[in-house]
Amino acid sequence: MEFYERVSGARFHSAFIRPGGVSQDLPKGLLDDIFLFCEQFFFRIDELQDVLNSNRVWKNRLVNVGIVTKADALSYGFSGVMLRSSGLLWDLRFSSNYEIYDLFDTYIPIGFTGDCFDRYLIRLEEMRSSLHIIQECLVLLQFAKGTFILEDFKIVPPYRAFMKFSMESLIHHFKYYSEGFSITSEESYVTVEAPKGEFGVYLLSNGSNRPYRCRIKSPGFLHLQGLNFLVFKSKLLLADLVTIIGTLDLVFGEIDR
Repeated sequence: MEFYERVSGARFHSAFIRPGGVSQDLPKGLLDDIFLFCEQFFFRIDELQDVLNSNRVWKNRLVNVGIVTKADALSYGFSGVMLRSSGLLWDLRFSSNYEIYDLFDTYIPIGFTGDCFDRYLIRLEEMRSSLHIIQECLVLLQFAKGTFILEDFKIVPPYRAFMKFSMESLIHHFKYYSEGFSITSEESYVTVEAPKGEFGVYLLSNGSNRPYRCRIKSPGFLHLQGLNFLVFKSKLLLADLVTIIGTLDLVFGEIDR
């Protein structure tokens, strides 16, 4: 979150990524600090595994708790770690190849038992995989050329220096901040592989500068509906309920939306 704030100026709800590019270039020294963080965090993950993987109490609380089979995961609409822990190799980052994920040389960890311990191990490996992706991004950024935003002032705000000498830029600035921009009357549904699973947004346009309809598919909503099935399929203790909710990675703000 400190890196996030250094780049965008806000810890939450930033408007850094915008149509046409980003709001500003990266601050100096940021890439070096991110690289140092990655190098240190690899060792922190190893420390976590050294402490927990063979810990008797930890394994008693996670092994064979909240088991999800392939059939159960598909029938309940699970995605993300909940799906991969049952042995299904499905990750939208590499099956759909959106953004630039096809350029990265990484791996997709999957489980075999589908229990809470498998999901814990997968999340650890996904942290390692994320660090590898970040390091590859740092290498690509070293050779990146060009500006951080387009110079099509019909969809991005013009530079302030341009507005002092160009009446057309001043008009574009006024129209951008008063009306925004309109898109054609179409519909789209786009999904990404979020940390909790498949996150989708459905947008319908009627040709105006605002979406006519917007629907958000949150993975936590589908995972929550499987909680009753996970708890009552086998005799569990009350403490196991806390364990299952933790590996489901539920955030009720996302579910209420």
